[in-house]
Amino acid sequence: MNQKVKQTMTNEKNVIITIKRLGINGEGIGYYRKKIIFIPNALPDEVVVAKIIKEFPHYIQAELVRIKEKSPDRVDFPAGVDLAIGGLELAHLSYQKQLKFKRDNVLEALKKYHPRGYNKYKVKPTIPAPNQWHYRNKAQYQIEQDHGQINLGLFAPNSHQLYDLPIMPTQSEKTQKIERQIKELVEKFHVAIANPYRHTDGLKTIVVRQAQATNEIQVTLVTVGHLIKNLPALSAEIINLPNVVSVFQNETDWHNPQVWGNKTTKLMGKNQIIDEILTKKFALSPRAFFQLNPVQTATLYSHALKFLDLGPEDTLIDAYSGVGTLGILAADQVKQVIGIETIPEAVADANHNVKLNHLHNANYIQGSVEKILPQLEQNGVSIDALIVDPPRTGLAKSLIKTLLKIKPKTFVYISCNPSTLAQDLVLLSDVYNVRLIENVDMLPQTPRCECIVKLTLR
Repeated sequence: MNQKVKQTMTNEKNVIITIKRLGINGEGIGYYRKKIIFIPNALPDEVVVAKIIKEFPHYIQAELVRIKEKSPDRVDFPAGVDLAIGGLELAHLSYQKQLKFKRDNVLEALKKYHPRGYNKYKVKPTIPAPNQWHYRNKAQYQIEQDHGQINLGLFAPNSHQLYDLPIMPTQSEKTQKIERQIKELVEKFHVAIANPYRHTDGLKTIVVRQAQATNEIQVTLVTVGHLIKNLPALSAEIINLPNVVSVFQNETDWHNPQVWGNKTTKLMGKNQIIDEILTKKFALSPRAFFQLNPVQTATLYSHALKFLDLGPEDTLIDAYSGVGTLGILAADQVKQVIGIETIPEAVADANHNVKLNHLHNANYIQGSVEKILPQLEQNGVSIDALIVDPPRTGLAKSLIKTLLKIKPKTFVYISCNPSTLAQDLVLLSDVYNVRLIENVDMLPQTPRCECIVKLTLR
């Protein structure tokens, strides 16, 4: 938040608020003295007592103290987990209402940015996840040492307060167990832990990823600095933990705001772990993007590919391709697949996955989509079909300009952010009609949802 804080009001008396609706991040929204007030963990139609934390020029932040009148849609929050932890923003809301909330988020985003014809878009009900708990196949926990106490877990949203996580109910039980075992080994070997206040080198993040199909587990130790005290001894013990087949070190520094640094080194074991989606195999290196909910990923991708209406003579462009999942899944239906991705390791994984699946009509290129797509057209490539799965920031405006010029006849947009999707549709709707928006709940208990949009030329 870039707005200047008007004042901090930690000593103000508690206030009574009636919650009107949920915000896009799952927080309860009400009004106090004609100003909007955000209260996490509160639900619509509840009357709550809240403590005001900060007042900004246009809104107020508060925290829930107690509930005076409870919503019938409220369910028990998971036991043993602090309310302040991110990733469980909707865990106190019934699952059916979570699904409705996620569809409403899409409708609200469309209403806010009003792309052409938005009030006629068919936005389907959210497809539920078969597993609402223990579905996440990757844990990315921060580690800190405070007065001799080692904490391994997650930061509270918008803070540097780290909460130790013996329990995380959305995390797969195997990855959660491995994280806790690694914490014990860190303590046993007195491994140096990075200190964010003194900016000293050491272990900073522990990443554990599990392949659903093979149960292989890959561990990456993110460090500040290269030579970390007792890291080799730690790695030798980690590789002996159940199902762990590889241990990597990723190096970052204090100037990097991201979790991952640019240098990754294998310490022990396999180069990649192998997972499967819809009968296709995918090799994954540590930095490669892969959806966090493997069961629901099959649903997401099967619907997306159905929307493409591919033909045997088509060339499909798989933009923001990651490890090549969508293009490889579609390769049997088209003449040619060309994938585009910026991360070198992901491109290497994607081309490895092409060979792994014995395909001869797919190729993946490193670079930005907005630069490579015009080059492909200039080289005479027929861009018949396009599927994009961009980050939360949406499509680059330069790419949208290119798409409006090239005009692929069949176009599917997978979005993890309804707000940037709606903004992109404002521009895309000059040339395309939005036929259908399908929502898939990839991350139960959170406000996040994946949208699949089918676009056709006007």
